[in-house]
Amino acid sequence: MARTSNYLAFDLGAESGRAVVGRFDGSVVQLETLHRFPNGPVRIFDHLHWDVLRLWTELKMGLSAYRAACGAELDGIGLDTWGVDFALLDAHDELLGTPYHYRDVRTEGMMAAAMERVPRAEIFATTGIQFMDINTLYQLLAMRQQGSPLLDAARAFLMIPDLFNYWLTGTKASEFSIATTTQFYDPRAGDWAWNLLERLDIPVGILPRVIQPGEQLGTLHPLVAAETGMGDVPVIAPACHDTGSAVAAVPATGDSFAYLSSGTWSLMGVETRQPVINDDSLAFNFTNEGGVSGTIRLLKNIMGLWLLQECRRTWAAQGRDWGYDDLTQLAAAAPAFGALVEPDHHDFLRPGDMPTLLCDFCQRTGQQAPRSEGEIVRCILESLALKYRWTLDKLERMQGRRLDTIHVVGGGSQNRLLCQLTADATQRVVVAGPVEATATGNVLLQAISRGELASLQEAREVVRASFDLTTYHPGPAAPWDDAYERFLHLMEQTA
Repeated sequence: MARTSNYLAFDLGAESGRAVVGRFDGSVVQLETLHRFPNGPVRIFDHLHWDVLRLWTELKMGLSAYRAACGAELDGIGLDTWGVDFALLDAHDELLGTPYHYRDVRTEGMMAAAMERVPRAEIFATTGIQFMDINTLYQLLAMRQQGSPLLDAARAFLMIPDLFNYWLTGTKASEFSIATTTQFYDPRAGDWAWNLLERLDIPVGILPRVIQPGEQLGTLHPLVAAETGMGDVPVIAPACHDTGSAVAAVPATGDSFAYLSSGTWSLMGVETRQPVINDDSLAFNFTNEGGVSGTIRLLKNIMGLWLLQECRRTWAAQGRDWGYDDLTQLAAAAPAFGALVEPDHHDFLRPGDMPTLLCDFCQRTGQQAPRSEGEIVRCILESLALKYRWTLDKLERMQGRRLDTIHVVGGGSQNRLLCQLTADATQRVVVAGPVEATATGNVLLQAISRGELASLQEAREVVRASFDLTTYHPGPAAPWDDAYERFLHLMEQTA
């Protein structure tokens, strides 16, 4: 009888985190959530931060929960989080300040400031990364421009998952997939973009070495092991960027597919062997993020279900505490092809009264604003589906081939209406699942590291054998073609 291996995956998202045990018997993987906890920004006056000390406490609670449920034997620990955010340590490896949240306002105007020193095309040619206000590059430039003493006091720079991995093991390193989200990693040189940082007066001596997904960072620090009741457990870097781990769990065969990791953000793209850095990818503002098994994730970051999450938060504060299923049902009953928005418009990046922001956008662009919760949600979901169509069009142009299937993974794969709208808008078959793609990919990348799986292809065979998938077929194209023409005009109008 084959031995079952246990791997613990810590998956920290922008809304919540979880400790998930993955039990792998060599053929299928079964997941069990042992500890779940909320996450989100902490506002201090005008700024947003992450409460990393509370998150660290939650990670240790996850280890203790594993010890209580499963004992001390564990084959590996892997951790992933969102991208772009970071922490600074001083000469004694103590935390300097409270890490900022990527939606903080301090990066306003920083892209323009960077491009005064280094042209936009040159930044892209070096890094291949999509231009977004939230990128680490502009967060660090904001610290320099605003005279933060922390930047000069820093002796080590760690992305958020790298910080937690350091606290777990005592090893300071930056994993490849998370390092590429900074917009100061050079994927062709395979190293930090030293010259770019020096020209922006950002210190380079604080950067750690970069390791590849699957590398073992060490074993659980003795003090952490003693506190949580755990033993000498290997700590493995999966793809520490959550999207990298999610894409590893895409249950695809062949290469004629696009993936769509759907959650707070929608990340839609393809896997390539080399970064795609050319005039098209620059013009379309696509990104080349680090993948696993020697791949690059050529993708587009799209605002995603953040728009719906913020609407729900606003309505709950007003006494209308709708569940996501309730809102989807309201949207399904609302008229089709009403007002549309550009999901990635700058107005929607920061926390705020999202229903009002959406309605204001519609009115400014000469549309009748949606009037009910159902109409607002329908507007969001149809707009996202049309942005996915635009993204697919650009991916196919850059790849020079048709992509037959869209694999939707993550929490958004549960939204049956959005999956069907995506199939209709793109006129492609949509395969939805698994929901817990990030934790699944995290676990299976640990299994590859430990020699239980030989390749990414074998890991995807395990995904197909382990989870039920739902297939959506496209409906009539004509009404979506008309809506897409409206959407393209809207994008031009608001560019």
